[in-house]
Amino acid sequence: MSQLSFRMLRYKSLALATAAMVLSCGVQAAENVHVTYAGSMGVVMDKVLGPAFAKQNDVHFQGQGQGAYGMAHLLASKKIVADVFVSITPGPIEILQKAGLVDHAVPVASTSMVIAYNPKGKYAKQFAQAAKNPNDAWWTVLEKPDVRFGRSDPKTDPQGRNIIFTMQLAGLYYHHPKMADKVLGGIQNPKQVFTEGGLLTRLEAGQIDASSGYEASVKSAGLPFISLPDQINLSNPDMSAKWYSKAGFSIKDAKGKVEHMSTQPLVYYAAVLKNAPEPKEGEAFIKFMQSHQGLMLLEKSGYSAPKGGKI
Repeated sequence: MSQLSFRMLRYKSLALATAAMVLSCGVQAAENVHVTYAGSMGVVMDKVLGPAFAKQNDVHFQGQGQGAYGMAHLLASKKIVADVFVSITPGPIEILQKAGLVDHAVPVASTSMVIAYNPKGKYAKQFAQAAKNPNDAWWTVLEKPDVRFGRSDPKTDPQGRNIIFTMQLAGLYYHHPKMADKVLGGIQNPKQVFTEGGLLTRLEAGQIDASSGYEASVKSAGLPFISLPDQINLSNPDMSAKWYSKAGFSIKDAKGKVEHMSTQPLVYYAAVLKNAPEPKEGEAFIKFMQSHQGLMLLEKSGYSAPKGGKI
């Protein structure tokens, strides 16, 4: 090999090494945005909003879903750290406000309570018939002793509380005072209570026949459901004071303290935490959710427009 050829080969090697180093630095330079959210938002966050935001802003999206109250307590105790928290109902946000980690949160979407069911389950035909006409006695199917109904834990998850409120309000609305007890079997029924993140997965797998659900997450999962009237689906803020407030119950928290639960509107709120590692990316993610593109992605995933003002 001539000296000239050797020099050219060496130059090419150095150029390739330099390019590889630049590329490596570019990958490392991409920022992360860590978003924690109510477990029911798993599909829209991890498969829709997260990837779209990451591609548009050249960042790495990291999502973590869990029952909103449980997630709020983990964030408040600083057992986990995130840039953004997206909650369903104001309650979990209020926990972070009391902990000094959030000043305010903005509404980014809304939804309503529904009854989801397995289209291949034992009582699929009865559920499908009830879905066609929700004014029929849809609850009679749920009252059957062999129907496997699933819901999340009311101690840690708003949805676990909301299905109890829904059944209480349904009992009042349909003049059936024992409905909640017959369908739910008590506030804490171990045969029904599962972690929120796995509830619809269990339904799809046929482990349960029906479950509580938010319309948005049920639509995102492509599952059939029974729509419920505004009087019991907790979607209408105008009914909060005079009607929804009639529902409520008390429960002991993990420390044995009795806490009274009351209804809150089914609105999703987003906030950047004060100890966020990447607050600018967190703010950008919330603005993305509020943008026309973000709202369209949420709508296509089954979510309704945000309601009310910031909290």
